[in-house]
Amino acid sequence: MSRKRSIRQALAAGARQRARQGVHIGLHRAWEWVQRHGEITPQTPGHRRFAYLGEGVCIGFPVGSIYGEPWISIGDHTLVGTHVTISAGFVPGLDLGPDVIVRIGGSCSIGRGTHIVGHQSIDIGDDVFTGPNVYITDQNHSYGDLHTPIGRQWPENNPVVIGDGCWIGTGAIILPGTRLGRNVAVAGGAVVRGEFPDHAVIGGVPAKILRSHDKENGWQPPLRSDPLMSLDELAALSVNGLEGLQILQDRLRKDAVHRDDDAVHEEAG
Repeated sequence: MSRKRSIRQALAAGARQRARQGVHIGLHRAWEWVQRHGEITPQTPGHRRFAYLGEGVCIGFPVGSIYGEPWISIGDHTLVGTHVTISAGFVPGLDLGPDVIVRIGGSCSIGRGTHIVGHQSIDIGDDVFTGPNVYITDQNHSYGDLHTPIGRQWPENNPVVIGDGCWIGTGAIILPGTRLGRNVAVAGGAVVRGEFPDHAVIGGVPAKILRSHDKENGWQPPLRSDPLMSLDELAALSVNGLEGLQILQDRLRKDAVHRDDDAVHEEAG
């Protein structure tokens, strides 16, 4: 009897395990289906609400709070991650006038959980990439009235401009009045306000220039090493999809091994 009971228990345990695996697979496949069909693209009805939603645009699902779409423009081939908030105005339903308020250029990548909150003008150029959880806004609360809670005081707007080719690191905050030049790298966690020139690396709280480039002297302070590949090579790989990314991954891995070997030789020497 004990042997039969053990067999029945083993069979029941196997059945429960297979059932759990089936539920697991089913849930994940269902969620993938929901994510895929919940995306906002030019082929879905949601695109009609935007001032412009370019060819190849994809806003990941689940979305964050997206409203004021008639005053939001997103350029061709821009990818917007999941849980991203893009808003124009205080609340849905306001008439914000004739002009686009939030413009995101073409071929951008907006990281998961990012917030872009516009009231007057946020202009993000082409080929701008952000890490996750970046916050960009053109409005701030004033605090001049000592007798009124800050959250109830009249807000102040100041346009934001982010130049082509910028990279904004994870958790960075871009405050009203910020103007970033072309190809500016913003360190993760930086709090940015003010104007910064082309080809600069900025970071800190508040952000300041950490490295910059000029025609006579190049990068100052100098870069630590030569780039892994030329810009032309990198651009060529970027259009090859997964195959190009695999080549880049392999090169990065080989480069890491070479760096480790060089470090060992330096220590031995």
